[in-house]
Amino acid sequence: SKAQSDTVVNAINQRLKQDNNTACNGSIKITYEDMDDATAAAGKWDPTQEANNANKAAADASVMVYIGTFNSGAAKVSIPILNQAGLVMISPANTYPGLTKTAGAEAGEPDKYYPNGKRNYTRVVPADDIQGSAAANWAKELGVKSVYILHDTETYGKGIADVFRAKAKELGFTEAGYEGIDKKAQDYKALGTKIKSANPDLVYFGGITQNNAGLLLKDLRAAGFTGKFMGPDGIYEEAFLEAAGEASEGAYITFGGVPGPKLTGKGKEWYDAYKAQFNSEPEVYAVYGYEATNVALAAINKVCKADRAAILDAVFATKDFDGVTGKFSIDQNGDTSLTTMSGVQVKGGKFDTENTAVLK
Repeated sequence: SKAQSDTVVNAINQRLKQDNNTACNGSIKITYEDMDDATAAAGKWDPTQEANNANKAAADASVMVYIGTFNSGAAKVSIPILNQAGLVMISPANTYPGLTKTAGAEAGEPDKYYPNGKRNYTRVVPADDIQGSAAANWAKELGVKSVYILHDTETYGKGIADVFRAKAKELGFTEAGYEGIDKKAQDYKALGTKIKSANPDLVYFGGITQNNAGLLLKDLRAAGFTGKFMGPDGIYEEAFLEAAGEASEGAYITFGGVPGPKLTGKGKEWYDAYKAQFNSEPEVYAVYGYEATNVALAAINKVCKADRAAILDAVFATKDFDGVTGKFSIDQNGDTSLTTMSGVQVKGGKFDTENTAVLK
């Protein structure tokens, strides 16, 4: 959502400003350009716009790092374009596993995204093969025995729903149903009635707020479904609470890392500085926007010249990096070594970050 991505952009600029938008002791000036991949017509990210952004970055010889994308589906569009240009990507938010690894991927993934045979894509956020199974483990801890699984049919949503589904099966849950929703539907009353009669302990929704997650939950509750509702970080945002209204009460949400108020050390320093600078709470991915910029600057400071190949290699050589999200390395696939997952519940119309569950 715009609120989510705006806080990521804030954090990127916050980090650059700390070094006066320079690198290599002031000898290199760094300019950040915010390229929105959403269009008014689509009402969210648009594949054509993302391709335009990637092509523009690839063609500009002064562009050394592409921080993005926000949505995993958009990364499928831009990775191959930037791969052929040898331009490194650092995503603060993509969690779909198939972008980097075969676990939880579709046929041909991830290799089909790397036409030149060399990886150029990294992420500083843990992937959904970790989040989806952590969610199923949490559901078991909460006493769930039967589940109805829904997804929004997009790369991210279906991907995480399928990981949850596989883990739920392994844990012995009864599957009361599994289906993709029509994300543009006017209402979900018929689906709500169907789910109420199936009477699962839990409805798990894989997807994002912008694909009607709030209305879906409202209609489930209106149909009389009283079981638990759980979703991933794609709905861990204020926009979901606003869209679902009172129906959001009691919902369980999973996400990578720990919530801002629970960060420690460098993370706490960042969180306090963010709140002071922007006078608002950062959304969940803001810390990863800051961290992605951190990794980019460290690589540029190592190379100290406008050399895409050298900067790409330096990003992939990130080892034991002492960042705001913890100490981590980036592996040969482009994944972070951090695997911390958390869960929160909605209480009193807010995310109850005080009582965050650490998931396994």
